[in-house]
Amino acid sequence: MKGHIHILGICGTFMGGIALLARERGYRVTGSDTAVYPPMSTQLRAAGIDLMEGYLPEHLHERPDCVVVGNAMTRGNPAVEYMLNHGLPYTSGPQWLAENILRDKWVLAVAGTHGKTTTSSLLAWILDYAGMAPGFLIGGVPANFGLSARSGGSDFFVVEADEYDTAFFDKRSKFVHYRPRTLAINNLEFDHADIFDDLKAIQRQFHHLLRCVPGQGLVVHPRGVAAIDQTLAMGCWTPLTSFGVGVDCGADWRAQLLAADGTTFRLLRDGEQPLDINWSQCGLHNVENALTALAAARHVGVTPEVAAAALAGFGGVKRRLELLGRVRDIAVYDDFAHHPTAIATTLQGLRARTGSGRLIALVEPRSNTMRMGEHREQLAAATASADLVYWFQPPGMNWSLESVVEHSAAPAQLADNIDELVQTVASAARPGDQIVIMSNGSFAGIHQKLLDELTKADTQ
Repeated sequence: MKGHIHILGICGTFMGGIALLARERGYRVTGSDTAVYPPMSTQLRAAGIDLMEGYLPEHLHERPDCVVVGNAMTRGNPAVEYMLNHGLPYTSGPQWLAENILRDKWVLAVAGTHGKTTTSSLLAWILDYAGMAPGFLIGGVPANFGLSARSGGSDFFVVEADEYDTAFFDKRSKFVHYRPRTLAINNLEFDHADIFDDLKAIQRQFHHLLRCVPGQGLVVHPRGVAAIDQTLAMGCWTPLTSFGVGVDCGADWRAQLLAADGTTFRLLRDGEQPLDINWSQCGLHNVENALTALAAARHVGVTPEVAAAALAGFGGVKRRLELLGRVRDIAVYDDFAHHPTAIATTLQGLRARTGSGRLIALVEPRSNTMRMGEHREQLAAATASADLVYWFQPPGMNWSLESVVEHSAAPAQLADNIDELVQTVASAARPGDQIVIMSNGSFAGIHQKLLDELTKADTQ
């Protein structure tokens, strides 16, 4: 046993991944959190990790060799105060990852406002399919692996590179710790209004990340995105390759849609034969995610032909338009929607695939940025592809969603009670409907409640 680490905030997707990697490397791992629930709690307990409810000082009485502090921890937290007062050794999750896992690795990092989890899952799967046995740390659970992190059996490591801050004692973005050789930037919009004042502040952090990519590395980016072009203009010392959708978009990696929903597309590269790709993911955003992963994988030697075969077998990611069940030909999906653009692109993709069936969205604007009202002007338009929208007013949100409902491009209703919302949706649903539950939280367990109510109605 290498030693004992205790993780504060262990059930977050990132810190849970750190726990799995540490356990795999032979550390004894314990952890505290206030939200100990599946799927992360299931993963952790299956790995032999001891989980403790709350942030009690006594969790640290058996003095660990190191406390790994999640970025949700703040001064005033009882465990944090005990750690500081008793001089316990501590570090952040990103710093622990950099020093214990990423050192001497070829790091492939996926950054951007949207699509990081799906793209990093795609990239890890492509490398795995190609026999490269990569390690990875992803902010979700890819179906092809069944877990969010592993050490891997090679020098390659794929990491979802988040721009959120590192810890209460380190306000740099997490991704500056990772030192990638291959960097993919999916997109760049304003988000995380709780820590960034404006888009320029986020661009500054991305510039810091670009400063760490070696001259013999590669930066993959979308063509013609002003926020990214401006960031690159701040300084980039690394070769660039671009991607885009459209035969004449001018990108190095281009996709021509062969199906409106994006499930079939043609890969175009100057000087190379066109390559048709068929896979199960839908939406223009997922085609862009695929192009990003294809370009990044090529940098470590995976040919487009091999990568295309891997895409055909990609099983998706939990909570990324994940089909939870189908009752009376009513499909219920779970989607980790955290931003108006993510809501819009997901609904557009599903609309292109569903055809004539109704598309019903249940949306909980739960991210810190949306709760602050930063995106309130964009929310109504984000659901334009839906036939019916139910907006849920989360407890404690300091502004009302009434204005969003009033200006909704689709028929919309406002709800503030989960059980009543379940009854309303179940009564309105009919065969052929596609119901998408959109939240980056648990949404008070509405997913199973709705499936149960639909099933009960089916037996009556």
